[in-house]
Amino acid sequence: QVQLVESGGGLVQAGGSLRLSCAASGRTFSSFNMGWFRQAPGKAREFVGGIRWNGANTYYVDSVKGRFTISRDNAKNTGFLQMNSLKPEDTAVYYCAAASHDYTTGRLGAWTYWGQGTQVTVTT
Repeated sequence: QVQLVESGGGLVQAGGSLRLSCAASGRTFSSFNMGWFRQAPGKAREFVGGIRWNGANTYYVDSVKGRFTISRDNAKNTGFLQMNSLKPEDTAVYYCAAASHDYTTGRLGAWTYWGQGTQVTVTT
């Protein structure tokens, strides 16, 4: 089992930045790929991007490419989502997830472990 806890969400003006953290406990975090998802009110949960277990590779969906950066610190069992140039349409609950396989997949069922989510609200 891997337990994931997100933090760092909040209220920010458009154009601002936030850094989300995903703290892991339980089984060895460094053996899992990590992904970030988000879910806006009334919408399906969508994939934001992922990072390989060793941090060597990342993947982003087009809507966040160039604005968001995923990283991880395996020594601290923590993953990060740095969000810059935020837009109102980035408003959502953000979730981190972990799995042993493809870090580029947006298929929800492919991710084994999930956090509880953290709210990000971007105002105009």
